[in-house]
Amino acid sequence: MSQQTQPAATTDPAGPAGPAGPADPADRALKDRHRTMWALGDYPAVAREVIADLGPVLVGATGVGPGDRVLDVAAGSGNVAIPAARAGARVVASDLTPALLEVGRRQAEAEGLALDWDEADAEALPYADAAFDAVLSCVGVMFAPHHHAAADELVRVCRPGGRIGLVSWTPEGFVGRLFATMKPYVAPPPAGVQAPPLWGREDHVAELLGDRVTDVRAERRTLAVDAFDDAAGFREFFKRCYGPTIAAYRGLAEDPERTAALDAELLDLARRFATGPDGAMGWEYLLLTARRA
Repeated sequence: MSQQTQPAATTDPAGPAGPAGPADPADRALKDRHRTMWALGDYPAVAREVIADLGPVLVGATGVGPGDRVLDVAAGSGNVAIPAARAGARVVASDLTPALLEVGRRQAEAEGLALDWDEADAEALPYADAAFDAVLSCVGVMFAPHHHAAADELVRVCRPGGRIGLVSWTPEGFVGRLFATMKPYVAPPPAGVQAPPLWGREDHVAELLGDRVTDVRAERRTLAVDAFDDAAGFREFFKRCYGPTIAAYRGLAEDPERTAALDAELLDLARRFATGPDGAMGWEYLLLTARRA
């Protein structure tokens, strides 16, 4: 799929662009696998039908408004970037997967919104130091495999006094438990790769950002999810649309017994997190905001 990139921040007077991508062949291969995984299925449907409310929450919590230079890191199809543009900000949406960016670009154009859509690695962003007033990520940067590298980039491209805002699934919440449920059914990650839901722990993010930020505010909230009629509806939707779940099942294609076992575990998980008889669930996330020192 073609991808138009407009790395506006590379010409920013703040200075030259930062690192463009992983130099290590093993890391490039890992990022290629991530890019392929997130292109599986229909993640934009997840963003649109299940978690759409999270983007506006993050935009509001960070006070994004007219004239702000905003970077959405691991933007997917623009869950944060498009609401930020609606608020009047000048927005760059960056993501490792061009197919997701293309969906967001089409949606933004349909609304008459002007954004830049850049293919970029969250661990090696191609932007100048201090190029943005606000650096945001909604259940995105948490999936970068090396947490310290990603956190370093969030801070680097944010101007002093600028805002950093993150929404991340917690380990104890539904999506954290989803990954824990799928873990025995997938190949172990390479050495040094950290689990995504760690970004949903306040102490972990505090350690990643350190004294480079001030005014840290962290709050655990719950997203009300009513997109599914029942637990089976959730399971089938994620088997069809959510890249990590699709990848897990593909790895079990020749093992019907383990496939059936994962089917049963996902059904049980959704039932345990149900908040009522109509299939509604509550998915816990951590909303964290800070200012670059």
